[in-house]
Amino acid sequence: MDPGDELVDVVDQANEVVGSVTRRELRERNLLHRCTYVFVLNGTGELYVHRRTDTKDVYPGFYDVCAGGVNAAGESYEACAARELEEELGVRAVPELRFVHRYSGPSGQVWGAAFDVVWDGRIVWQPEEVVWGAFLPLPEVDAMIARASFCPDGLEVFERWRRLGA
Repeated sequence: MDPGDELVDVVDQANEVVGSVTRRELRERNLLHRCTYVFVLNGTGELYVHRRTDTKDVYPGFYDVCAGGVNAAGESYEACAARELEEELGVRAVPELRFVHRYSGPSGQVWGAAFDVVWDGRIVWQPEEVVWGAFLPLPEVDAMIARASFCPDGLEVFERWRRLGA
C-alpha cells in the first residue's frame, strides 16, 4: 500500500478523535493528528541519532533524535511507539511513556507522545527510512544539533524530555 493511502485519525485541540483521512490528505490540509517520539538510549546513556532518507515526505535527509511516526487510525500511542521502533530501527522493546506534547510547526501539527527505551541490542535500519545512525553522548548530540539540520518537532520534544530529566 502507498503510505499516502494509509488512514490516520484527525484530532481536535483536546486530542479527541474527530475523523479519519488518508495520510496524503492529512499532509495536504495540515490537519492536527497523533504521532509518537521514541528516544533510544543505550546502557551508558548515549542517545541514538539517525539520518532520514532523502525520500521521506517530511524533512528528507534531516537528522532525528528519535524514532517514531504518525499513529494509524485507531492505533494507541503505545502500539504506535512499539511499531515504529521496530519498523525504523529493528528494536523489539516496550518503550516507556514520558509525556504527551502539543507541537505546531512548519511541517504540521500534532499531539505527540514521547517515550524512551534503553536498548543495547542490534540496530537494523529500515532502508526506506534511515541511512545512518549511531549512539552518541549527549554533548556530541548537542554539537551535532548546532551544525546540522534536525527535524524541528523532534528537537522541541527532545528539549522538553531533557528538562524533565527523563
